[in-house]
Amino acid sequence: MSRVEQTIDVDVPLRTVYDQWTQFEEFPRFMEGVEDVRQTDDRHCHWRTKVAGVRKEFDTEIVDQLPDERVSWRTVGGDVQQKGVVSFQPLDGEHTRVRLAMDVEADGVLEKAADAMGVLDRRVKGDLRRFKGFIEEQGRETGGWRGRIRPADAGTSAGGETGRSTPGAAMGEGPGPVPAEPGPKNMPTPGNERNAWPMPPGPEDPDPRAGM
Repeated sequence: MSRVEQTIDVDVPLRTVYDQWTQFEEFPRFMEGVEDVRQTDDRHCHWRTKVAGVRKEFDTEIVDQLPDERVSWRTVGGDVQQKGVVSFQPLDGEHTRVRLAMDVEADGVLEKAADAMGVLDRRVKGDLRRFKGFIEEQGRETGGWRGRIRPADAGTSAGGETGRSTPGAAMGEGPGPVPAEPGPKNMPTPGNERNAWPMPPGPEDPDPRAGM
């Protein structure tokens, strides 16, 4: 298992940065190798990726989501095993520090060789740089979700407090967030969810003004 940690400072206010990150279906716009992300409910996403010519599909579950602070996730089914947390820290009213920590299990000779050469680390670093460029150029979020997901809720299908934006709203085509439907959502449980990994402990928080 490999640990990847990268940090970047973004010249956009905290709320804007956090809200944009909650628009998971837009990840292909700045994440290398991510072809499609389909959000199936407030907690689960289905991913399609293509890296070095190899296509993979997998499902992720949000384990802990606290507005303007963090989003933690883990894979619960498919061709990839990973877990991680992205945290958001205000530097001042107009600048935000984004820190991503991820544990990834390399699978196969090519992936292990790429891991040994630091390819994953460089790819994550590049993803954060592209995210920075994306949100700074936009100047505002394309959508947002402010619901709370708690670790105790992991492994269930019910969502958070409000529904996320529809895909059209996330792309700037619709009116924005819509209320969640009442009652639990019928999300099928992935086959290996009972073996899902526990979340890694987060690294110690740096001084928010260090290096400024």
